[in-house]
Amino acid sequence: MIVVDSSALAKYLLREEGWEGVEEILGNREALSLELAVKEVLNAIWKHAVLLGSITESIAFEKYRALKMLLENEVIVLEPQDRYLDEALRIALGHSITFYDALFIAQARVREATLFTSDGFQSSVAEGLGVPVIYVP
Repeated sequence: MIVVDSSALAKYLLREEGWEGVEEILGNREALSLELAVKEVLNAIWKHAVLLGSITESIAFEKYRALKMLLENEVIVLEPQDRYLDEALRIALGHSITFYDALFIAQARVREATLFTSDGFQSSVAEGLGVPVIYVP
């Protein structure tokens, strides 16, 4: 089982460099994520449309629909983050990582799953905590 963080999911949906590696992993593993990931990925889509101008509004909605399909078809199953708040705060404070990133590490740690990320710092913190990681830069 893998815990998919927002960086890997955004990379896949936005077809950023290395997205094929994300697709390969997603297609072959039971995948979990947090409700937070939806907000973070939608913010990344917004950033590409509004701030970077790299996608149109129409494409942004296509990316959103693709995200919804992944969730509706349970390619990725979402969990509420409440269960992981205490552990995430300990990780965030103890390792100088954002609370958002620590939530995904906490989920992987509690679920005894592999963290799947495209965030190098998050990857190294997770590995330091003994959490298995699949890192797709």
